[in-house]
Amino acid sequence: MKRKMKRVSQDFIDDDKLHEECGVFGIFDRNCSALEETFYGIFSLQHRGQESAGITVSDGHTMETFRGMGLVTEVFHELPDKEGHIGIGHVRYSTTGSSISCNVQPLQVVDADGPVALAHNGNLVNTKDLRDAFLAKGSTFQTTMDTEVIVKMLAQAQGRNMEERINEVMDKLRGAYSVVVCTNEALYAFRDPFGYRPLVLGQTETGFVVCSETVALDSIDATFIRDIKPGEIIRIDDTGVHSMMCRRTVPRLGMCVFEYIYFARPDSIMNGQDIYKARLQMGKELWRETNFNADVVMSVPDSGNVAALGYAQASGIPYVEGLLKNKYMGRTFIKPGQKKREQAVRMKLNPILSNVKGKKIILIDDSIVRGTTSGIIIGLLRRAGAKEIHLCISSPPVKYPCFFGIDTAARKQLIAVRHSEKEICKLIGADSLHYLSQDGLARAISSLPKENMCFACFDGDYPESVPLAGNESVSEG
Repeated sequence: MKRKMKRVSQDFIDDDKLHEECGVFGIFDRNCSALEETFYGIFSLQHRGQESAGITVSDGHTMETFRGMGLVTEVFHELPDKEGHIGIGHVRYSTTGSSISCNVQPLQVVDADGPVALAHNGNLVNTKDLRDAFLAKGSTFQTTMDTEVIVKMLAQAQGRNMEERINEVMDKLRGAYSVVVCTNEALYAFRDPFGYRPLVLGQTETGFVVCSETVALDSIDATFIRDIKPGEIIRIDDTGVHSMMCRRTVPRLGMCVFEYIYFARPDSIMNGQDIYKARLQMGKELWRETNFNADVVMSVPDSGNVAALGYAQASGIPYVEGLLKNKYMGRTFIKPGQKKREQAVRMKLNPILSNVKGKKIILIDDSIVRGTTSGIIIGLLRRAGAKEIHLCISSPPVKYPCFFGIDTAARKQLIAVRHSEKEICKLIGADSLHYLSQDGLARAISSLPKENMCFACFDGDYPESVPLAGNESVSEG
């Protein structure tokens, strides 16, 4: 008899991390296959979501949406036969309980003006109120996503054109949203006034692109033009790019600092900041704050790689690979529990004995959330003969949940809430532990003023009002 195993994504193994929920892509180009270009675009954004993928394509007359559960290459192992010059795409990471096919984006509906498809990166904080208002009027919902709330609002909004309808919707939305919209006439994009989630504008030889990160532009040989501004509404059609700002104003910006620490690919440029340079500088700031003496610097791959290089450059201590990552891990079958969790980490990471045995090690990682895997990794290095392990984290302690598009543990599960830094160090078995200070982190992200970034997961200073009840909301994009 075959033993039944619980299937979970690699995120189970990486549950000591925060998780981004989505990546979006859109293109308008009459001289290319929108389907093919969108495929390449969302493939390059795969790091932003591995649960599901989808593409919508329009040829100006008809619109089709193709979507499914799994990685981009699993969903689109063969590209559908659909011609079109307008396309949007989406990759998604879902929270527990939401990994179901009806929640895959883009969402396509029909309103009074014809078919509309929409894809969303972010998380609304007033979803319940908006959803309840629809339910009170007899509306029904097919998904648990706040994306469906946005679609319904857009379908019912008043205005002479789509931009005016989007503006009306933005008046009522609260929270994080970077959205792409496809009709048979045009491509639209809009970004919340706080700028929580990234969104950029690019240009092909004969068209235009909007996407979550500049790496998606690189994948189709498009040229970066600029970041879409917080609160901006973009329309792209045969006459070019048209821009307007939403009516709503906010007291400050709130660009997510974890995009720079962990979420974005290091080869992206976001809000004017080179991500690789920022992470390199985080490592240098860690050295300035610690001055640890050791034989080698190594990282927890891949999230700590660039910061570890920065630490090594600043300190003069050699950087070595101490943990080899199994690149073919993919999805696996794991039973919950500490023993199985340890087995999963061993499947993913293995020490390189010659670089570890007898060495005083500075180990660099980007964050500790629950503390479930840090101790296992340190245990692997101990058993491989490490003499000392000094753990440096390229972010401050995570003490508060995110409500703006990141899957965060409930506050009571965050190890930095339950334990002091000294206690965490003892629990995970490190000789010492240091978190990068907020000031050090702000200095590392040198292209953005600190006041324009959201540090709420560290200090609880949210840019806008958030729900009182932790993470119990059903809405997530």
